[in-house]
Amino acid sequence: MKKSLVIIVLMAASALFLTDCVRGAGSAGGVEIERSGLPVADPFILSHGGKYYAYGTGEPGFRVYVSEDLVHWTKKGIALDLDKCWGAKWFWAPEVYHIESRGLFYMFYSAEEHICVATSTSPEGPFVQSDKRPIREEQGIDTSLFIDKDGKAYLFFVRFTAGNVIWVAEMSDDLKSIKEETLTECIRAEEPWETIMGKVVEGPSVFRDGDTCYLLYSANDYQSQDYGVGYATAPSPLGPWTRYKGNPVFKRGFPNAGNLVGIGHGAPLRTLDGKMMYVFHAHQNDSTIHPRLTYINSELKIAKDGTLSMPGKIIVPELDKTGY
Repeated sequence: MKKSLVIIVLMAASALFLTDCVRGAGSAGGVEIERSGLPVADPFILSHGGKYYAYGTGEPGFRVYVSEDLVHWTKKGIALDLDKCWGAKWFWAPEVYHIESRGLFYMFYSAEEHICVATSTSPEGPFVQSDKRPIREEQGIDTSLFIDKDGKAYLFFVRFTAGNVIWVAEMSDDLKSIKEETLTECIRAEEPWETIMGKVVEGPSVFRDGDTCYLLYSANDYQSQDYGVGYATAPSPLGPWTRYKGNPVFKRGFPNAGNLVGIGHGAPLRTLDGKMMYVFHAHQNDSTIHPRLTYINSELKIAKDGTLSMPGKIIVPELDKTGY
């Protein structure tokens, strides 16, 4: 942006490739990955009620796509329409969370470079902003919710304070505002791999494994073919955050990235059977950026020493053309 698992698909081209995967497009060094049929960027996938729901940047407001296996997707209606929210353009990076105790789904996103939240009783929407205004008056993008083991909720997002910088704040009980006094900087672009194009760290998403919080993020301008994914760790959502010295953990040129470029701005995905994966976008191809396309790395792994890696094959979503 600006700022801005289960079934593996295989491409039926080479006998060697067919021995590696099961269907559609997988990944091995030098093997071409079939292009995705899901034309959204900054993707997020919600697992709920035996189905998967995908959202992402792609058109004014946000459309929802539904799947039962992560491969075959049906295009559904608009989950968030312009007449039910604040803003008229630049609808980016939606993430949807089910808060079971409230019987509601919360969609966090940015519009006109301001962070917003809308709610619905269904993952398909309609999502509605009861109060049509951003969470904060200051510009910001790339919101991501994290609820810690003690029940406290935190919102991670990008502020334009020194390029694109990732910040966090504790949320109010209604999940519609932040406690400004808790606003804390997490990381800014400083490492050589993060500053190949611009000073950008963005697309944050956080999960906890034991005593450690993991902050996944992307770096470089999204237009760069070197857009990639790294992570940092902390004992608490408020930090202090320490980058992994082996970053990036996924980008172009990795053996399982095949021919994809511009890899990043994704989110962890907990599958219906409990596996951890990573959904992300990549450029249309190595000469064209848009529309960016959605893919899934079939394994997000935490080693015994706490190191995070993404060694999985690439799942390529297929869009059912009969959807509406």
